[in-house]
Amino acid sequence: MSIFQIRQKTSGAILWTGSADDEQTALDAMAREAGYRDYAALPDSIRASGLETAKLDMIS
Repeated sequence: MSIFQIRQKTSGAILWTGSADDEQTALDAMAREAGYRDYAALPDSIRASGLETAKLDMIS
């Protein structure tokens, strides 16, 4: 698992940070925490504004 951070492109607001296997799993996890079934169930207005998913590489 990796740590991912999802931001709204237009505002730069961080919407979710957490562990997931890949980008799609991270998007689905963010949507579930917001009360939706998965990423595809998010309102079009949220998806249309653009989301940016970044894998955070932690150095120890």
